[in-house]
Amino acid sequence: MTVTNAPHILLAEDEEAMRTYLERALTNAGYRVSAVDRGTEAIPLLESGDFDLLLSDIVMPEMDGIELAQRCAEISPRTKVMFITGFAAVSLRASREQPSAKVLSKPFHLRDLVLEVERAFEEAG
Repeated sequence: MTVTNAPHILLAEDEEAMRTYLERALTNAGYRVSAVDRGTEAIPLLESGDFDLLLSDIVMPEMDGIELAQRCAEISPRTKVMFITGFAAVSLRASREQPSAKVLSKPFHLRDLVLEVERAFEEAG
């Protein structure tokens, strides 16, 4: 059951199994989730939607997560950004270029993801 006033998360993850896994976990935690498999698909959603959080993989085809976060800041400045990545060097670049964004390194437990998402919303409140 989705609650209409629940925070809305835009999930951008190119790996299908991971995207499905994360979407299910966040939905089960009570969030509304819209999932896409690349940054270029996320842009029109950001332009037309009202998202509380962009949860993006960093390494994706066509547009990486950092570029997507920069576009998100222009299109929807109130949307928080959180990155997920399996690459330590990429994590450092994300921290440098998007210092306000949390970077969660793979592998992580779903409980940790949900806790970090909850923490991001608490900081906003």
